[in-house]
Amino acid sequence: MIKIPIKVLVVDDEKDFVEMLCLRLKETGEQTSFAYDGETCLDILAKSDIDVVILDIRMPGMDGIETLQKIKHDFPLVEVIMLTGHGTTETAVEGMKLGAYDYLLKPANFSELQIKLNGARNRKDEQEERIRRARTKLLLRKSGDI
Repeated sequence: MIKIPIKVLVVDDEKDFVEMLCLRLKETGEQTSFAYDGETCLDILAKSDIDVVILDIRMPGMDGIETLQKIKHDFPLVEVIMLTGHGTTETAVEGMKLGAYDYLLKPANFSELQIKLNGARNRKDEQEERIRRARTKLLLRKSGDI
């Protein structure tokens, strides 16, 4: 079976963490991009096809919740996994209410992250398939075949 890489954007202001996580994800065959702030994240999403964003909640400037809201408004099919420290679990749950797929506590267990990444990508694929079916149905209806 051929593994299709997940296109992952890692967004965190901790540069060492971002570099290490991107390296580990690349070793497992994923395609990675990175940003150190919310604004850059949104710029990358506007220019690139990304499946899943791994997004830190606490960042200077535009925090993770504000970034999540803009992602879900502008790129609703992109899935988001929130990263949170031990004291901000409530914020991560708030993020899920705003459309995040899930959250992980820092430091993240890499195996758990991979499971959540696969789940997030599967959810994105399912949403895209439902949209394709709806569009096909609409086209058939317009052409008179239904």
